[in-house]
Formats: sequence, C-alpha cells, structure tokens
Amino acid sequence: VYTTLYEIRQFNGTQVKVPTGNEVEGMNILGLVVFAIVFGVALRKLGPEGELLIRFFNSFNDATMVLVSWIMWYAPVGILFLVAGKIVEMENVEMLFASLGKYILCCLLGHAIHGLLVLPLIYFLFTRKNPYRFLWGIMTALATAFGTSSSSATLPLMMKCVEERNGVSKQISRFILPIGATVNMDGAALFQCVAAVFIAQLNQRPLDFVKIVTILVTATASSVGAAGIPAGGVLTLAIILEAVSLPVHDISLILAVDWLVDRSCTILNVEGDAFGAGLLQHYVDRTESQSSVPELIQVKSETPLAPLPSPTEEGNPLLKRYPGPGGDADTCEKESVM
Repeated sequence: VYTTLYEIRQFNGTQVKVPTGNEVEGMNILGLVVFAIVFGVALRKLGPEGELLIRFFNSFNDATMVLVSWIMWYAPVGILFLVAGKIVEMENVEMLFASLGKYILCCLLGHAIHGLLVLPLIYFLFTRKNPYRFLWGIMTALATAFGTSSSSATLPLMMKCVEERNGVSKQISRFILPIGATVNMDGAALFQCVAAVFIAQLNQRPLDFVKIVTILVTATASSVGAAGIPAGGVLTLAIILEAVSLPVHDISLILAVDWLVDRSCTILNVEGDAFGAGLLQHYVDRTESQSSVPELIQVKSETPLAPLPSPTEEGNPLLKRYPGPGGDADTCEKESVM
C-alpha cells in the first residue's frame, strides 16, 4: 500500500512541498477483492473446465465456515480478555463507554431509517401498495431473525410467511430468498461503514474523501460474501480496516457490543430479501394480467361484401317443378305413384 507524503524543499529561496511516495505496511485488500471478482468471472467463462477450481474454492469456503463455527464457541472467553485489556489501556474509561453508546445508537438509528423508511418507500414507489401491511405479514420471521441473528436460520420461516401471508409464489420465493440470504446484506454493509468510522475516530485517524469512498466500496463488496451466521459481518470488517490502514485489534470493542447490533443487521437483511421477492411478484402479476386480456382488432373492408347465396333446397324425386304464371315462382306437383 502506498501513501503520498510531502517533503519541504528549497527552490530559489522559497519552500516548496514536493509529493513523495512512501510504502506503508499493510495489505492491498481492495485490490484482492477486485482480483477475486475478475478471477471468478474468468472461471465462469471457462465453462466446464473451470468447474473443478470453483468446487475447490466452494469446499475451502465451507471448511472455513466450520472452523469459524468452532471458534465462535470460544469467542465469549476471548472477547472478555480482549475487552478487559483494551479497558486497562484506555486512560479515560468513561469516554470509551460513551463512544460505544454513541456507536450502538448510530447503528440502530441507521437500521431503523433504512428499514422503516427507505425500503418501504422503494416498495411503495414501484408497487403502489401499502409496505407496512407487507411488513406485518413477515413479522414472525423478523422476530425469529432478531432471536437467532442468522439470515440462514430465518430462511425457511421467511419463505412460509411471504408465500402464505403476502401471496408470493413458491417459484419466486425459493429463488429470490436463498440468493438474498447470501448476497443481499445491506444491514451488514451499513454496520461495517459505521464501525470503520468509529474505529478511525477512536484512534484519532482522519478520513479523507478517498478513504471514505474506499470504505463504501469495500463494505459493499465484502458484505456480498458475508456468511449468514451470527457475527458474520464482523469477520469481514477486518478487510475494510486493512483497506484504509486502521488497527484491526480494535475489532474486540465491536465484538463486545455486536450481540445487539448484529440482531438489527439481521432484521434489515431479511427485510430487504422479502421486499425484493414482493417487488418481483408484483411485476410477474402485472405481466400475466396484461398478457391474459386479448386485444380486439377492428377490420375495415374497402369493398362491399357480396350477398350470400340463398341455400338451395335438395330435390325431391317425388316432386316435379313447373314454371309459374310469371315465370319466377315454381309450382310443385306431387307425382302419382302407380
């Protein structure tokens, strides 16, 4: 990672700031994320030849998740000692707890604004339906998300709620919701941005415009691959901190209060998935309603239609026809059968 420093040099008796490049110890995380995305697209372009390597990375990711689940069992004891050591290092403990309180309040307020205002407004603008009635239909799934802190654990109940209470078809819910439980992590992305800014302020590190944009891009990219497990967003927070050269060891403070923040993150994640399924169902219903109404086409003829010929009566072998007095009408007489 390179950063720009300045040297003061004398030119003709005047001091001039000359930019110089300097190497800072750290990892180029943003470059790794971009490379991983491009490399994945290249593997998909290979078709069957790249399937072997894709399966290897999928198996490697599953094994990593198993290791993380083992580590999470010992996480409370480790977090206890990490937070205790951080408190001992702090000169003003009251300021630390006040900062953590502001951090929690900022995360919860941001999640409330996004979940109760932004997402319902998007749903209303596209469907012209009451979004809060839709939210009431998935209230049981949202309560489960708050209790479990896991998008994956809430997935079966979320499918049941959107299908039975909100009228979403099984084809849509079972296609959108599993993808959203893995990809759509807007709650985690919001939490990671707030956590990165909190750690920067705690260490009195200024954030310029470039670093803020880097945090936004890296949080969006890393939240896509975050696992739908408790504290899944914290695991990818280290990527963001490395990208802007912030100390990673301060994640221990985030872990101390993550039990509350992560629950609101999970609620926001599953709510966004449900609204996405509802939007797709609305467009499918509108398309089907338009295609089911036949169009009536008016046909105009330039020439008048000729009159239809009168039906001819089938001849009776027992009848003889004679011309009438005027020559127009026919007189029929029944033959005598001897």
